[in-house]
Amino acid sequence: MKPWDSLRWGLLSGLLFLALSACGATLTPWPTPETPVPSATFTPFPALPTPSLTPSPFPPTSTPDPTLNPLTGLPAVHPELLQHRPVAIKITNFPRYVRPQSGLSHADVVFEYYIEAELTRFIAVFYGDEAERVGPVRSGRYFDAHVARMFQSFFVFKFADPRVMRYLTNSDLAPYLLVIENGECPPFALGKNTFDNYNNVFFELVKFRRVCLARMQAEDRPPSFTPWRFDPRPPQGEVGVRISIRYSADSYHLWLYDASSGRYQRYQETADTRDGKPESYAPLTDALDGRPILADNVVVLFVPHLFANRYDKDDEVFQINLEGFGPAVLFRDGMAQEGYWRREETYQPLRLTDAYGEPLPLRPGITFYQVLGLSSRYWSAPDGWHFIFQFP
Repeated sequence: MKPWDSLRWGLLSGLLFLALSACGATLTPWPTPETPVPSATFTPFPALPTPSLTPSPFPPTSTPDPTLNPLTGLPAVHPELLQHRPVAIKITNFPRYVRPQSGLSHADVVFEYYIEAELTRFIAVFYGDEAERVGPVRSGRYFDAHVARMFQSFFVFKFADPRVMRYLTNSDLAPYLLVIENGECPPFALGKNTFDNYNNVFFELVKFRRVCLARMQAEDRPPSFTPWRFDPRPPQGEVGVRISIRYSADSYHLWLYDASSGRYQRYQETADTRDGKPESYAPLTDALDGRPILADNVVVLFVPHLFANRYDKDDEVFQINLEGFGPAVLFRDGMAQEGYWRREETYQPLRLTDAYGEPLPLRPGITFYQVLGLSSRYWSAPDGWHFIFQFP
């Protein structure tokens, strides 16, 4: 067993034990691998809803060009948008007939995570680019509050579980919530789907920024980010040209690296794999312009998944606690780098570091984050990297 394998599983088991112990569970830690793991002191992850994070150890870098998008490290498509607050929008991934979604290829940062019933959903952050229409928009979850706070954004969603809605509307995010309501602002509209209006609501992002913001009372100021680390030079690491991520028999996908563009293309499942059915894929595209969904960086995050109702595990309302630190794998330029995610400040995006705390720079461009549970499994093989979601 390689030294990293031993450290990896020791960290995963230790973090999992502490995260679940914080919510009252009595567990026996996973057995450690045969190679001894150095002892370490871990701080339990803070529980929602009250953030209690410490200042970031990352020093600010030099002031970037004001036309550069700090979320991509590239010139903004619409530089004037950088003077406004970002917009985070919840986008559904199921039922399959909602695909292709609208606007996903125009986002700067996208998170995908497990919601319930073996399904996943996206929350996409728009800052330096925009899309005429984004969606279909679906309901909010606890995890979305982390994204809205990190990027100091408005948050667009279509209703929520009563517990989640109470949490959001009683939080510091309340002035920046954009939920379906009667009237033109916020600007929600029905799509072309005539047989399922529940999954047929879209957010008109351009109209919101050009018409509705002036009518709203919420403060619309540009966020203050500690600049992310970007480096166009390919890193050293293991080969990472094929990434298979399986959340369930219903939800799985591939990222395939294209050496000519230096980017990863998303291939989404087209059917479940129950009863021995083989995997099946098709390129995921954007309904607005037919563009493929591409990423310059694909980052897999291992994060504690805690049940909001710990007495009923069939009540799949999770608190995915993206605070503190945890293992991560960064894919860029056809290479894979194992390291850690760190989030020590409430209103700053997470950072990626190596085992020594040094930053892992991103490739300039769009980043997709795949959020997995701490007990998820992964391995590299000749046919690529494989990730299988498990919670907590």
